[in-house]
Amino acid sequence: MSLDLREITLTYPDGGGRLTALDRVTLHVPKGGLTAVVGPSGSGKSSLLAVAATLISPDAGTVTIDGTATTGMTRGELTGLRRRKIGIVFQQPDLLPSLTAAEQLQVMAWLDGRSPAGARPRAMELLDAVGLADLADRRPHQLSGGQRQRVNIARSLMNDPTVLLVDEPTSALDHERGAAVIDLIVRLTRQRATATVLVTHDRTHLTEVDRIAEVHDGRLRLPAPPPENPEGRSAEERAG
Repeated sequence: MSLDLREITLTYPDGGGRLTALDRVTLHVPKGGLTAVVGPSGSGKSSLLAVAATLISPDAGTVTIDGTATTGMTRGELTGLRRRKIGIVFQQPDLLPSLTAAEQLQVMAWLDGRSPAGARPRAMELLDAVGLADLADRRPHQLSGGQRQRVNIARSLMNDPTVLLVDEPTSALDHERGAAVIDLIVRLTRQRATATVLVTHDRTHLTEVDRIAEVHDGRLRLPAPPPENPEGRSAEERAG
């Protein structure tokens, strides 16, 4: 498994007690798999994503990224793990106003100690993958909202992560652009074999994801597995 969350519990201080944000959550996402996580505001979706991104340490449970358990890692080690293994697509692109689309990606190489100039071919490859190669030299104010979000997605893939975590990527987009962004995430997940978790409040565009998990009051509910026949094979295996 590229992403493995096991029995995750996360609490926050709340007056004289503790508020449970995640309650014994277990989630496994394989390479090339895409799980959408839905639920009402305050249900725990953002907390789940933050724990998976190693931005918050849980009270209990284990997070394993591409075979590496994060328990006991120092802050510096976690930063290095995120840089090498985890791509994060934030809800707002937060692109740097002075940088071109290509430079937004190249700066990720600089943060990893590599030459930005040497990383331009990789940046151009990813911009081409999201349909923006011809806009590589445009700055954020010259791009539409959907185009900025595609730059955001390409930037998250710059260091070839094994895990891709996506936070409400369509919240600021209209229906058509939102559908295009979800289609792009699905396509890149398959092509680049990332283990992808997509957090969203909108089920409209989720027809192509592998499964939809629901979060309510910090508890994660996954869809039931397909039924097995008497010989122990699933319906999908029998059909194949």
